[in-house]
Amino acid sequence: MTLKNKIKYFIKDLDFLRAYNSPFKAPKPKWYCGKIALGTPYFFPRKRVKATPERAHQATLDSIKNTEEFNKRNPEYTRSIRPYDEIFASKMNYSYAVPKKIGFDFVPLGWKTKWDSYRYEWSPMISFVFFKWQIAVTFVAPHADHYWESWLYYTRETDKSDCISNRLAQCKKEAPCTWTSHSEGKKETTDYYKLILKKKWIW
Repeated sequence: MTLKNKIKYFIKDLDFLRAYNSPFKAPKPKWYCGKIALGTPYFFPRKRVKATPERAHQATLDSIKNTEEFNKRNPEYTRSIRPYDEIFASKMNYSYAVPKKIGFDFVPLGWKTKWDSYRYEWSPMISFVFFKWQIAVTFVAPHADHYWESWLYYTRETDKSDCISNRLAQCKKEAPCTWTSHSEGKKETTDYYKLILKKKWIW
């Protein structure tokens, strides 16, 4: 990847910072300092390295073992086991994930679209590891799933040239965030826009 594209994607990953200059409440930084415990986002901090004969050898043995175990569990659907040399040659073209000893990781806001709506997956985070230690700051929003899904709709589906009140009205109409729950025979309705917007924009 070229330096220009790296810069482009890095700036794109910082898009969540626009929440600080929006009608939504500002996310609060939550700090962590201790032994490595936070994924970035799924796995502990790691990096990709080129294959070595040792790594390819172990990967080959693991592949053969996995196929043998599969065949034991599924005698009617056995898989053929390729020769060691053939698997080894293939594994030498792989890259392998290893724990990161020293370095930074930037985790952008995690989200996806499903059907016709936005779905929150994880919060933005910056992580630094030094051998077995980790310092990280996570940007935590109130009621994170409702917050980020509504913010994504606001930033991506409303007209940026329109006034904020009209954009929020569109959000509330097209992407309502009102939930009803029942507990011990009591009904409770919550409008999460009242919990995730700045007071100025609650009506």
